[in-house]
Amino acid sequence: MSLFTIDYSDKQVLLIESSGNMRATIVYMLRQLGVSNIHAVTINDQLMELIQEEAFDIVLLGHNASDSFSGMQILEECRFRGFMKASSCWVFMTSDSSQEVILHAIDSKPDVLITKPFSMDELKARLDLVMYRKLSLVEVDEAVSRGQLDRAVKLCDRVELAGKNYDYVQLVKGRLLLEMGRFEEAEHFFKYRFVHLSEKESGLCLAEALIGQGKLQEASEHLGELLSHFPLLMAAHDLYAKVKESMGEVEEARLALRDATQKSPLSIPRHMELGRVSVHSNSLDVADHAYRKSISLGKHSCYRSPEPFLRLANVKRLQMKNSSNDEAIKLHNQLDEILNHVTYRYPDDPAVRLEAELLRSELERDLNNPEEAKRHLQKAVVYAKQMEVPVDIDEQRRIVKGEPLPKSTEDVAGVARAAAVKHDPEMSMRVNRLGVKHYLADKAAQAIRYFGLAIEHDPKNTKALLNLAQLFLESAKQESARRDERLKMVSRYLKLTERMPLEPAERSKLLFLKQSLALPLEELPSGSLGALLR
Repeated sequence: MSLFTIDYSDKQVLLIESSGNMRATIVYMLRQLGVSNIHAVTINDQLMELIQEEAFDIVLLGHNASDSFSGMQILEECRFRGFMKASSCWVFMTSDSSQEVILHAIDSKPDVLITKPFSMDELKARLDLVMYRKLSLVEVDEAVSRGQLDRAVKLCDRVELAGKNYDYVQLVKGRLLLEMGRFEEAEHFFKYRFVHLSEKESGLCLAEALIGQGKLQEASEHLGELLSHFPLLMAAHDLYAKVKESMGEVEEARLALRDATQKSPLSIPRHMELGRVSVHSNSLDVADHAYRKSISLGKHSCYRSPEPFLRLANVKRLQMKNSSNDEAIKLHNQLDEILNHVTYRYPDDPAVRLEAELLRSELERDLNNPEEAKRHLQKAVVYAKQMEVPVDIDEQRRIVKGEPLPKSTEDVAGVARAAAVKHDPEMSMRVNRLGVKHYLADKAAQAIRYFGLAIEHDPKNTKALLNLAQLFLESAKQESARRDERLKMVSRYLKLTERMPLEPAERSKLLFLKQSLALPLEELPSGSLGALLR
C-alpha cells in the first residue's frame, strides 16, 4: 500500500497502448485512482504532436515489440527531442523484461519502469511515489527553468522529506552542483553519499565531479570500482570509455564500449562511439560491425542519419590498405555500394554528396591515383560551393576520415569536462532560455557561454545553435580583430542546424541568417539581428 495520498482528480493523463484489452484495463485502474481526464490512444501519426503540445501530468507508455512504431521508439524520441518535461511523470510499461529492453529503456530515463501485467495497487504505489516527489520539488523545478540554479540548490535544502525521498532530493541538489560547474563541492558531496550509502547514482556523479576537475586517473579508478559493484550501470560504462580515451588509453576505451554494447545492444549512440573508437585503435572489424548495427537499429529511430553509412564507407577504405588484391576489389565494390546507397537515400542533403566525394578522393589518394583523387576533390569543391553555408574543405576531409584524438593537455581536460555533462535535452532548453535572458540583459559573453552549455547537453538543440550563430554574426560586425574567426563559427553552427528537422520559426531564422551571412558585414543592421529563439 502507498504511504502517500495524492489527489488525481485534477491530473491530465495520456495513456498510449496499442492493445485494446490492456488499454481498457489501465483506464479502469486510473478511474479507480480518481483520474477523470484520461486521453487513451493507440499509436498514430499525430502522437508526437500531441505529446509536444499538450501539458500532461502523467504519460503511461506501453511498449509492444510487434508495433510498427514501438513504445521504446516513442520514449527514445521524446527524450531525444526534449518532450519529457520535468513536471510530467513518465511511466514505461513493457511485457518484455529482457535485459536489453530494460537497459535501453533506462537510457531514456522514464520516471517509472513497470512490467505488464501489473496490479492496481502496484501502479498506485509507483505513481504515488513519483508524484509525491515531483510535487515536493515544484519550486526547485521552477527555479531551474528560470536559470536560478543557486536558488534551486537552496530550495532543495528546504524540502522536508525523509528516508529514500530525502535521498532523492539530495541527488537532485548534487546534480545541480555539477550543472553549475561547482565540481570540487560536488566531489565532497557525492563522495560522502557514495561511501556511506553505496548509491550507484552518487558513484556516477562523483566520477563526473572528478572529471570536471581534470582528475582523470582518480576518476578512472573510481569508475572501475563502481562497475565492479554495478556492472549494468550503462552510463558508467560510457563515462569510463570517455575517461580512458582522454587519457590516451584508446584500446581500454574500445574494450569498455564493446562490453557496454554487449550488455545493452540497442543503443545507436553507443554503437557509433564504439565504431569511432575502434577506428582509432585500428580494430576495423569491430568498427565495421558497430556501424552496421547502427544502420540496422536506425531504420525507424530518431537517430537515423547518413553518418553511420559514411563512417562504414571509411572503414572499407581503411580495410583496403592491408588487404590482398582480390579482397581489395571486393572492399572497393562495397565502398561504392555504400556511398551510392547513402546518396540515394538522402538525396536532399548536399553535405552527403560532399562527404562522399571527399571519401572517394581519399580512396584514390590511398591507391596512388593522384589525378583521380584531384578529380573527386574538385567535385567536392563544386558541391561545397553549391551549399548556402560556406564549407572548410580541409576540415571536412578530417571529419570523413575520422575525428583526431585530443593531443594537448588542454584538449584532454576539455574532453574530460565535456564528459561530465549528461545528454539532457530538457536541461539544454532551460540553459538556452537562460542564455536568452543574459542576452536581453546585454551580457553577450555570458549568453554565448550558456548557449554553448545548452549544446553540450544536447548537440541537436537547434534553437541554441541558431542563437549562437546570430550572436557570433553580430559580434563579427562589431569586432573586426576576430572577424574571420567569428564568421567561421557562424558557418559552423548554421551547417550543423541545416541537417536537422526544424520547426517553421527555426527554418525561417536559418534562412535569414544564411542571407545575412552572404551580405557584406557593413550592410548588416547595427545591434541585434532579431529576437533569439527560446
